[in-house]
Amino acid sequence: MPSSLSRTAPRIALGALAALSLLTRPACAAPAPPDAVGALVKEYDAFCTREDPISAAARGDVAASERWPDDSPAADTARYHQLLAFRDRLKAIDPATLSGEAAINIGLIRWSVDLAIEGHRFDEARIPFTSDEGFYLTPGYAADNSPLRNEAAARHWLARMTALPAYYAQQIANMRRGIATGFVQPTLIARKVAAATQAIADLPPEQDATLRPFDTLPSTMPEAQRAALRAEALAIVRRSIKPAERQVAEFFARDYLPASRATLGASALPDGRAYYVYRVKTETTTGMTPDQIFALGQSEIARIHREMDAQMQAVGFKGDFKAFVTTLRHDPRFYVATREALLEKASRLAKIVDDHLPHVIGKLPRLPYGVRPVPRAIEDGYTSGRYDPGSPALGIAGGLMINTSHLDQRPLYELPSLVAHEGAPGHHIQIALAQEMTDLPGFRRDYATTAFVEGWALYAEQLVGEFDLYPTPYERFGQLSMEMWRACRLVMDVGLHWKGWTRDQAVACLRDNTALAEKNIQNEVDRYISWPGQALGYKIGEITLLGLRRQAETALGPLFDERRFHDVVLDEGAMPMEQLKSRVAAWIATEKAGKDKAG
Repeated sequence: MPSSLSRTAPRIALGALAALSLLTRPACAAPAPPDAVGALVKEYDAFCTREDPISAAARGDVAASERWPDDSPAADTARYHQLLAFRDRLKAIDPATLSGEAAINIGLIRWSVDLAIEGHRFDEARIPFTSDEGFYLTPGYAADNSPLRNEAAARHWLARMTALPAYYAQQIANMRRGIATGFVQPTLIARKVAAATQAIADLPPEQDATLRPFDTLPSTMPEAQRAALRAEALAIVRRSIKPAERQVAEFFARDYLPASRATLGASALPDGRAYYVYRVKTETTTGMTPDQIFALGQSEIARIHREMDAQMQAVGFKGDFKAFVTTLRHDPRFYVATREALLEKASRLAKIVDDHLPHVIGKLPRLPYGVRPVPRAIEDGYTSGRYDPGSPALGIAGGLMINTSHLDQRPLYELPSLVAHEGAPGHHIQIALAQEMTDLPGFRRDYATTAFVEGWALYAEQLVGEFDLYPTPYERFGQLSMEMWRACRLVMDVGLHWKGWTRDQAVACLRDNTALAEKNIQNEVDRYISWPGQALGYKIGEITLLGLRRQAETALGPLFDERRFHDVVLDEGAMPMEQLKSRVAAWIATEKAGKDKAG
């Protein structure tokens, strides 16, 4: 998954949209003049830029490069009223009168606005973190996307550093509101984040994440000037940032942890059942109910097990599934002995993928990506891999992050799928392409609904089967295990947040159905507990994409072009599932019309 987590963005442009409303025509809507549509798009884009300075700065917005998100109650109220005003203006626009980019822009704005208004009542700013993401990591992500090419850029970053303690104080205030209202994370999640924030606070000032941009100062800048800027930054760290980091750690240890809850599921929160339904809609962009998703997960688990059995038979294994998985988990040939060896394996797989990409995708991004280790300060509770978006505007490559800790828990039979998902043709290709669509408004380039982004990345795991990335039954079993992991999420997430499952039940679902290492299982279950609904988007998106591909293959027959199909999916950026279905259907009709005309 992409590595950044914004609590501002999901309420505005980055929040997923409910699918069935996408093409709804407002009652009695009169056609709006084109300039009204353009003006609304421009104003909404400016609104999103103001509200999400992290993404805006990564796109090269200088004004945003000094700011952190404003998640105060006053700012949230102001956003809400602005959203209501946008909704009123949208009522005057009849979607049936729009086409092309205007139709996509207005459709996405309409859904983003409606969902943000719906979610306002839940005040999600009260929980600004999950088990391995959150506000306390935002400075590090921002630092990695803030190269300092000159003194002016350095001054902007110094101003942002100076503002960081106020941002932390705001998050503490929001969490205190969560404590007062019972809207808090479970104790096991709070304990993890308390340890993570303490580890950050304990780092010496010289190792603070906010100093990393000063490593990018150009060598053409006089050494004395570079040293002076770094010294000024280090002084800010010592004077302001380290005390603020310690305050965050102390707050978690003294206040949040004692107030955290013993229950696990979102349903146990105030208004929790309604909140979980909203989260399901947000992450899947569908109208599916929790119970429908649970049943789909059960069906997928049964189907994938049949395919796993075939791979076990292919290697001549005589035991049952549990015995085979036990063998995989303990066979030394599936593990490496050093961190560098794991990075080298991942890098080799990434280059194999690169060698085949032009065969399956017509339009590829210019931005490259690198293979990087997960920072050691956060690796223990982190997932096995993740994508760190780069910035074409700022000259920063994307990053395939590989967790090199606990090497006995990082099996090589899972690595091809992990590389395909987090790197190419998964997250890097989709996200970098969107970033490079400079003719689109910023909110379109930044839109990151889970069903599309993670659905594409999971689809990519199957796509690289065409590249011979799974040469033996062991790798093929590993790919199926990774897919099973996402199928289990459908039942686990609903089980935990809707049906009252215990943590042990969720752990058992992964332990009994996948070959995932125990460390990964434990971390992943905690992530699902801490982030209701997010785990659902992967499979829902993948199933949608596979269905659309089958639809296109059936309709077009020998005229089906895999490269063109993938371009149609990717070349307008992420979008809700119903909008994607409409787009692919229109492409199929156009292709068939061309065939009939040619014939």
